[in-house]
Amino acid sequence: MALNATIYKVELQISDMDRHYYATHALTLARHPSETEERLMVRLLAFALYADERLEFGKGLSNDDEPDLWRKAYTDEIELWIDLGQPDEARIRKACGRSQRVVVINYSGRGADIWWDKIANSLSRSKNLTVLDIPASTVEELTHLLERGVRLQCLIQDGQVQLMTDTLAVAIDPQQRMTATVPA
Repeated sequence: MALNATIYKVELQISDMDRHYYATHALTLARHPSETEERLMVRLLAFALYADERLEFGKGLSNDDEPDLWRKAYTDEIELWIDLGQPDEARIRKACGRSQRVVVINYSGRGADIWWDKIANSLSRSKNLTVLDIPASTVEELTHLLERGVRLQCLIQDGQVQLMTDTLAVAIDPQQRMTATVPA
């Protein structure tokens, strides 16, 4: 018997002082049976960091041709491609060719360091690529915010992020491994 996805309803209120973006999003997140809670929370964090009225979740684990999140122009051109974890170099290069901007968000501690050391030099020519790292300990803290139905507030200021419920708060300091040199 196949396992079903676990559904999470999230009301995410974002106050992004850096981008002057203020909105509340009602999100329905489906967690694939093979997806960890940590990865789900990093997907949610990625949404908060790059929130936009056209940003949407891709098919994720079930589709190799789509990113975890993306934003398309009204002409169907891909403006932003966001992948999580440690995608292989070929996937990143393909994404850089298909999208105006590409963001990769790592979250697995030492494994992310090893991955980055292996491919950093070959990706240095990708001018539309940004690579962020979220410490593994922070990702573990984020899972404490997760409930099947949850209201979260996200405050972003000076590159610092706070994700909060009524009773818990997690401070997140995304580290930039690589920053895109093309305008956003």
